Amino acid sequence: MIARILLVEDDPGLGFVIKDNLVNKGYEVTLCTDGEAGQQSFQQHAFDLCILDVMMPKKDGFTLAQFIRQKNQHVPILFVTAKSMLEDKIAGFTSGGDDYIVKPFSMEELYLRMDVFLRRSVTKVSDDVLFDVGSYKFDCQNLTLRHATGPKVLTQKEAQVLKLLCSNKDRVLKREEILREVWGNDDYFLGRSMDVFISKLRKYLKEDPAVEITNYHGVGFRLEVKS
Repeated sequence: MIARILLVEDDPGLGFVIKDNLVNKGYEVTLCTDGEAGQQSFQQHAFDLCILDVMMPKKDGFTLAQFIRQKNQHVPILFVTAKSMLEDKIAGFTSGGDDYIVKPFSMEELYLRMDVFLRRSVTKVSDDVLFDVGSYKFDCQNLTLRHATGPKVLTQKEAQVLKLLCSNKDRVLKREEILREVWGNDDYFLGRSMDVFISKLRKYLKEDPAVEITNYHGVGFRLEVKS
């Protein structure tokens, strides 16, 4: 099955190069040169992955990502940005992004980051796909967290982090362990951005006071379900 990619990049030269390389790799690519055009394409077609520039005319990448997340929690979002400040990376994750790549980058790096999402492998930790988390039912394969108050659809990265915590329940997971398993490296800036995902998971699990993701400062996190 051919993966369908939404590429939104306002630099026509870079956009053409990325699209040409991806098409040669066998992907089906829709290229848009501004955020509004990207939004229209997303509304009209189904995509397996979105690659979004951050600084764009009419609608920036963060705003577009928020729109995409309102419509679809499953589709992975990869930011392509010239920005490397921590605040910008955190803003990207907060708006619904799953990963980012900083310009300039090689096509090989882009292929590797894309492959992580398109393989849809949630984690290498265990083969389990269903977890009981207190009064919650977590289906990591379908990216859903169910509770009596209603279901919540997770992004792929949120599901990966939660599965890693569930697979290691009651054990302190070091920050670098999570980063290597989910993001592929333990970059300092990714570590700070990872806190955004932990905060989101805490919010999703707040209906059950027995469920807690404990932060061990400077070390890592532990998922606890109190009896």
